[in-house]
Amino acid sequence: MEPGGDSGCWFLYYAYGSNLLRERLLLRNPSAALCALARLQDFKLEFGHHQGRTSSVWHGGTATIAQSPGDEVWGIVWKMNTCNLSSLDKQEGVEDGIYVPIEVNVHTQAGKVLTCRSYQMKDYVSGPPSPQYKKVICMGAKQNGLPTDYQEKLEAIETNNYAGPVPIMEEIEAAIKAEKINSA
Repeated sequence: MEPGGDSGCWFLYYAYGSNLLRERLLLRNPSAALCALARLQDFKLEFGHHQGRTSSVWHGGTATIAQSPGDEVWGIVWKMNTCNLSSLDKQEGVEDGIYVPIEVNVHTQAGKVLTCRSYQMKDYVSGPPSPQYKKVICMGAKQNGLPTDYQEKLEAIETNNYAGPVPIMEEIEAAIKAEKINSA
């Protein structure tokens, strides 16, 4: 997937939260294709509530990245068609001012540096994620083979123990089931 003459038609997106899970991202962004595993240097993964409000989708804190010298965040670089840019922005709450698109340089396992679009939460209050949100992140990390020590770090994240319904989780689980049936 080397940048070719069609570079006007696609972009690279660096995912570090629920969009690590392919089925989650594909719900709204069907063009996404796995490009590489990569790490973002000098950032750390945090969870928070935008302006102190709990996510109505996930019922807990959602992931963001914060500058933190010496730390690193592992994630996935997805190659996406620019026709999905607005659906991705919408999913990330850009028009509501929850997340802002940022440009990050990430390092792939092959030692390349890729410039990607990513998202950072604006004015948030730290808060733990729901167990369902954490599960999606951990499933995505496992699905894509992120480093074991990083997966263990994700597994150790404390949650808010929310036990109510999470419709998006049902949607993701249905997509995973459908995929299993189709590939059987």
